[in-house]
Amino acid sequence: MNLLVDTVALYRAATMPETLPEGVRRCLQDPANALHVSLVSAWELAIKASIGKLVLPCALEGFFVQSVRDLLATTLAIELGAIARVTQLPPHHRDPFDRIIIAQALIGGLAVVTSDRRFEDYGVEVVW
Repeated sequence: MNLLVDTVALYRAATMPETLPEGVRRCLQDPANALHVSLVSAWELAIKASIGKLVLPCALEGFFVQSVRDLLATTLAIELGAIARVTQLPPHHRDPFDRIIIAQALIGGLAVVTSDRRFEDYGVEVVW
């Protein structure tokens, strides 16, 4: 399965994996699954850390790179096509970071590892 790990799932996998549901942990550890993490997640982590909504255990660059590496995931760039696809999405979800992740999932045919069931309103398969 091709999976796009959302920001919250990435953060929890890196800082408190025991809080993830057992099925999610199995999916993230299954070598048959190809894991991807969007660069938009680095941006979201930076914003949330800068306004005090979360605490990173180290500098953002190191945290993001190590978290992606620990998952054996690849980094997914933010391409113009995904940004353009956001303009076509219905307004089910107002979070701009999630909307990019949704667009990337739709373009790439990826299921998303997220606890946010609203992703399903866009026709995205959710793994949680």
